[in-house]
Amino acid sequence: MAGSLIVSKKMKRFLPIIPSLGLLLQSCGSNPNPTPPAEKSTPQTATNTASEPESPKPKSGESRQFFVTGVVEGLKLGEGKVIVRHEDIPEFMEAMTMPFNVKNTNEFSAIGTNDQIHFRLVVEETRSWIDRVTRVGSVAAMKKPRREFRRVRDVEPLKVGDVLPNYPLTNQFGKLFHTDDYRGQALAFTFIFTRCPMPEFCPLMSRNFKKVYEEMQNDASLTNWQLLTISFDVEADTPKVLNGYSKIHGVDSSRWNFATGALIEIDDITERFGLAFSRMEGTILFDHTLRSVILDPQGKIDKIYIGNAWKPEDFAKDLKAAALIKPAQ
Repeated sequence: MAGSLIVSKKMKRFLPIIPSLGLLLQSCGSNPNPTPPAEKSTPQTATNTASEPESPKPKSGESRQFFVTGVVEGLKLGEGKVIVRHEDIPEFMEAMTMPFNVKNTNEFSAIGTNDQIHFRLVVEETRSWIDRVTRVGSVAAMKKPRREFRRVRDVEPLKVGDVLPNYPLTNQFGKLFHTDDYRGQALAFTFIFTRCPMPEFCPLMSRNFKKVYEEMQNDASLTNWQLLTISFDVEADTPKVLNGYSKIHGVDSSRWNFATGALIEIDDITERFGLAFSRMEGTILFDHTLRSVILDPQGKIDKIYIGNAWKPEDFAKDLKAAALIKPAQ
């Protein structure tokens, strides 16, 4: 992701909506308070029951190298990216279709869609890229599977100043809640899936939110704020997995929760903010975009961050400003 666009009340701009494709359905209930029970309120007192929510990450200054075979699904060389349907990468990432940063686009001068390639993937703490690319053959175009019928809603994109619809979700403790339960508080939320290991995507959103969390915790003058991370991988990111993922980040669940929901609800909220992602049986396709949102205490959209280049300190400043807006009477 090359950068970010911030949409605020001063900038009435919004990207066109891109429909999301199929994820498997997970049921969801309704109407709890989003704050989890007291006995589960802190990472120190809760039991970690998640199963492998995150891939190991290199320490600062270190890098990991993987040699991978995959098939080119798309070329975005103008953006310095290529989309590859790759094999399982042991101890890092299961078979997926993902965008990769290309170190030298000239390596793709004689490579096209459906070509099979072998390459080196280098992963550092905050960035990754591929190089040493060689073409090893070509494959027939992958047939798109027939999509089974599922319910979807005809939704309109949301913009700054709109009130967020009241979505039912389930948090990391299996507790059901509605987004309207956050009324009276400024709410910041972002979207991830925990199996995403690429440091410029979901892990970056989680690192940034951790910094926002720490910045907000350091300001004792404001207490009416909350953070929420929403997973769009409804099949894999169960409450159990999200609970383990939250503990990795060592946060107070009275301030920062992780949630998922029924597919129809996740499709609705992600489509309204222009996210694009997909999933098909046998492989995972998460060539996804990034969105982060701030709501004021009235439940209105105060800012929309598009991309990954926003700074946590600026985000925290915007969240503090939103928290000062008076709730609706």
